[in-house]
Amino acid sequence: MILLLSFGVHDLPAVNAILNAVAALLLITGYAFIRQGKWRAHASTMLAAFIVSCVFLICYVVYHLNVGSVKFDKPGQVRTVYLWILGTHTVLAATVPVLAIITLRRALRTEFDRHQAIARWTLPVWLYVSVTGVIVYVMLYLVRPRL
Repeated sequence: MILLLSFGVHDLPAVNAILNAVAALLLITGYAFIRQGKWRAHASTMLAAFIVSCVFLICYVVYHLNVGSVKFDKPGQVRTVYLWILGTHTVLAATVPVLAIITLRRALRTEFDRHQAIARWTLPVWLYVSVTGVIVYVMLYLVRPRL
């Protein structure tokens, strides 16, 4: 967290993209661990994904409180694709904190059958949101319109 404080507000979109990418990698790794029966490694990795996502959320809120919304100014079909990705990302992103907290809570209470039942939904939604968060960043800040 101290490292994040050394960044300026306008650096936060890149930081957020990195945090989303790290969260996605941790989610995939955690899933692989549980499939291999490595439940301690799974638990540690998924807790790390949760913490990274919490740091992301803090950075996201700080950025948008300071900057507001950012307009996507690219024309044509790329705009349609961007808005579709952003729309699905936004709707699903609203569910991730609730799903993640319930999933984590059930694991911490050793309610593993209930944990697994909701994790089947939480993982794909959370992974989609993390990956599309990176895509939104790339499209918004790195893609240049053709002239």
